[in-house]
Amino acid sequence: MGLLNFLPREEQYFDLFLQMTVYISDAARELKEMLADKNRDYAEYAKRIKGMEHACDELTHSISTRLNKSFITPFDREDIYLMSAALDDIVDLIDDAATAIIIFDVKEIKPHALDLANVIGGMAEQLREIVSTLQKPKNITQRLVEVHRLENEGDDTFHAAIKELFREEKDPLTVLKWKEVYEKLEAAIDRCENVANIIESVIIKHT
Repeated sequence: MGLLNFLPREEQYFDLFLQMTVYISDAARELKEMLADKNRDYAEYAKRIKGMEHACDELTHSISTRLNKSFITPFDREDIYLMSAALDDIVDLIDDAATAIIIFDVKEIKPHALDLANVIGGMAEQLREIVSTLQKPKNITQRLVEVHRLENEGDDTFHAAIKELFREEKDPLTVLKWKEVYEKLEAAIDRCENVANIIESVIIKHT
């Protein structure tokens, strides 16, 4: 049996969540391509990511509006709100990182930044697969474990990046710029794990 016996009209929550995870995956892919672009034509990537960020904002608003009108929800209202907000935060932070690279006029991408973007991309794909099967859970536990593994990998990469930055970079302004970019990327990773934690909580409550 599925996670819950859902009423058909409430399935739209899951459609909205799934669409959010699609935007997250797309934004993460654009970020990876942006950081790997040897031509340093970063502005177009950032523009596309901004569009996805706006689209996710609209979906979050749609979920909030639906919550205010729904008598019956597929799971706790608080969890629906927390999950939509956390998903939206992921795209916001990806957008923040891309925007920072433009604002700071970064000329050369550091390898650790691409490593962190790859972790975000991996987590985004796992979350998309998890949400796509949330009504009829399949292989969710294994995917949640992978999200947590990737978060640990991201932590290790972040710490290595900060250590290298302060040890090897001589220009204080460059240190400040990259510290902020790294922190935004790490925050996106943390929010991905936060979504996984919310989903785990929902599953425990309703099984």
